[in-house]
Amino acid sequence: MTFEEYEKLALTSVLSTGDPFKDLLHWVLGLNGEAGEVAEKMKKIIRDKNSIITEEDKAEMAKEIGDVLWYLAVFAHDLGIPLESIAQQNLDKLKSRKERGALGGSGDNR
Repeated sequence: MTFEEYEKLALTSVLSTGDPFKDLLHWVLGLNGEAGEVAEKMKKIIRDKNSIITEEDKAEMAKEIGDVLWYLAVFAHDLGIPLESIAQQNLDKLKSRKERGALGGSGDNR
């Protein structure tokens, strides 16, 4: 499946408020909430399972990562930026950083 195919299918399950700003805010808050759920599951694996990730844990994480992906796709769509373009831009940025020896460190434009 391509990003374009995923995005099209993800959009079939959107519940819009009808207000473009509220929708964007909804997607951003949802994205952060779902990413927080991924972090929460990892925290509990560290705290309760001696940092051992089981196959069941992986399956549960995959569900949450899928929710993150859904919010990313819908958010990107509403911004008018294809998810595929965002993915390519990110890879180009990382390639440039690697070539310049700037993968580590901090700052958006290194």
